[in-house]
Amino acid sequence: MSQPVRHIAMLVGALSLVVAPLAVPALTQASAATALTAADTDKDGTLDLNEVKAAAALEFDKLDKDKDGTLDLKEAAHHVSKKNFIAADPDKDKTLSKDEYIALAVALFKAANPDGDATIDSKELHSTAGIELDRVIR
Repeated sequence: MSQPVRHIAMLVGALSLVVAPLAVPALTQASAATALTAADTDKDGTLDLNEVKAAAALEFDKLDKDKDGTLDLKEAAHHVSKKNFIAADPDKDKTLSKDEYIALAVALFKAANPDGDATIDSKELHSTAGIELDRVIR
């Protein structure tokens, strides 16, 4: 590899290390705004528990491709982490029923609502639990 090509390759590599972290918060903010817009049926700028339950139920129906009334890990893969899937499966049958899926959304809602005001705002949706909740309801 010639000297100028090597310098360009190193510069591109270094630049990607600087730019990539800057892109992630912007994507997360857009994701949070989309989740609020999509699930915020009363348009008050927050999500309450009933809105989260309704959004989770709709998302479950979309994810249940084989229409058997359950989600296996493959069906839920892009919406529920393996850790959350296992935690949300109390009967250990390796599937989530609609009730278990909604219960997961409720647990994440509570975890993302540390101030206990019964609503999730955009800031709370950026928390770890809020990001997981966003994945479950969208």
